[in-house]
Amino acid sequence: MIVTSVGRILTMARGKVQMRRIENTASRQVTFSKRRSGLLKKAYELSVLCDAEVGVIIFSQKGRLYEFSSSSEIQNTIDRYRRSSNDADTYKANMEQYLLHLKQETTDMERKIELLEVSLRKLSGQCLGSCSTDEIQMIGDQLERSLGGIRARKAQLFNDKIQQLQEKERSLKEENAKLLAKSTAYPRVAAIDSQSSRSEDVETGLSIGLPESLIRHHPAQV
Repeated sequence: MIVTSVGRILTMARGKVQMRRIENTASRQVTFSKRRSGLLKKAYELSVLCDAEVGVIIFSQKGRLYEFSSSSEIQNTIDRYRRSSNDADTYKANMEQYLLHLKQETTDMERKIELLEVSLRKLSGQCLGSCSTDEIQMIGDQLERSLGGIRARKAQLFNDKIQQLQEKERSLKEENAKLLAKSTAYPRVAAIDSQSSRSEDVETGLSIGLPESLIRHHPAQV
């Protein structure tokens, strides 16, 4: 025994129990009773402290049943376990089926890619030594169709470009016409302003005051 500095007495730790069947019948029965009680107590504490549904089923060596369930009946816990187990089995089966489906799709895709690569090499003029006359004819027809599609697309692009340029030309002509109209109207306005200024400078010969003859005859009145 070890005495601590504060006076508490601690028992020395027991040695590690070997995990094997206890040969002595009496010792085995005592150990079973103690550990069974401890297990059921721990199950109860777990259900209370953690609000968990716990079920424990124990059969002794002689077939005697001991059980604990945090629910009203152990059968409810067993039914829930079966449902969960069935759901897990169903999920596992579905996942396996899904993985097989993905594997099949991957194999099919690899086969399609391989065929497309072979077809592409043949269209580029490679690997034609093993082709028959009919295959060569089919490749030629396919190339002609492809070339026709390329030419049609090229012609469409050219037509679209021509239409854009024509639209731009019309827009420039309209803008040029507007500028020409403005430039033509400006000299006319300038000419009208010039005539107005000249008319203001013309002498009318009129004077304000007495006639000059009256001024000569009556100088003192001026």
